[in-house]
Amino acid sequence: MLSRLAEERATGVLTRERGVLYLVEGQVVHAESPATPGLDVLLTTRGALGSDGWWEAVSEAGADRRVGRFLVDSGRLTAGALELCHLGALYDAAFFTLGPSSGPARFRYGVAHWIGPVRPVSVDAVERETLRRRDLLHRIWPEPGTDTEPLVRTGRAVDSTLPPRQRTVLDQVDGERTASDISLVLGRPGFHTLVDLRRLAAAGIVTTRSPTITSGPVAAGSGPAESGPAESGPGSSGPDGSRTPQEAPATPLSPVSTVVAQAAEAAQASADPDVALLRRLRDALEAL
Repeated sequence: MLSRLAEERATGVLTRERGVLYLVEGQVVHAESPATPGLDVLLTTRGALGSDGWWEAVSEAGADRRVGRFLVDSGRLTAGALELCHLGALYDAAFFTLGPSSGPARFRYGVAHWIGPVRPVSVDAVERETLRRRDLLHRIWPEPGTDTEPLVRTGRAVDSTLPPRQRTVLDQVDGERTASDISLVLGRPGFHTLVDLRRLAAAGIVTTRSPTITSGPVAAGSGPAESGPAESGPGSSGPDGSRTPQEAPATPLSPVSTVVAQAAEAAQASADPDVALLRRLRDALEAL
């Protein structure tokens, strides 16, 4: 639909499950998504603009759909600063808006956003950047559950070399917040938060919150390869399709040999590597 609208040079708003794209003559001029902070939050949280200045611009120029122009003409922002922040917010919201969705897409012709024209972007550029970001996230950590599910710390020790940006994100992981929640709390672009969280997940520092499981005691001498309904094997999927971490058995016979055996069994069942299992193998080897 988006490509067709670009060919038509359509003007209006495209609505999808996780956001909206505003088009003018077939080009994307603005984007918004509840999964990431909007332009107002990005400007005011970073100190580029006071909240009073933002709301004054909305009050004075919103009805005429020229808020962006008012911010520049009044001297509250330079044209370059506005373009930079607006493009960042546009690509960020477009990434979530154009993500996989089960809901329908709708387009309303003639609808314009009150921010007004800032810097139009071609549909091809938006689609290209969206695909680039998806590929980057997959290369960092292939499990998408960290993007949408509540997150918890694994208890793994945090290295002193952890970048301050990731440490700030980690401080917001409390077992309840999702990536979007953390972005809104910090006033940071949503995609940047996804990158930090996937890197933390790849390092074994955070993971998705597991469903509550009631299990009985593990009998001594029983190997973890035998999994019953009370526990799930490494790399298995929970009810929502997410990875569910598994705790080590109470009385393992041999941590390294057990994990190696599980890794070999998983490799025979699938050609795709089980990242969670490989991480446990690494930890077991380091413990020797």
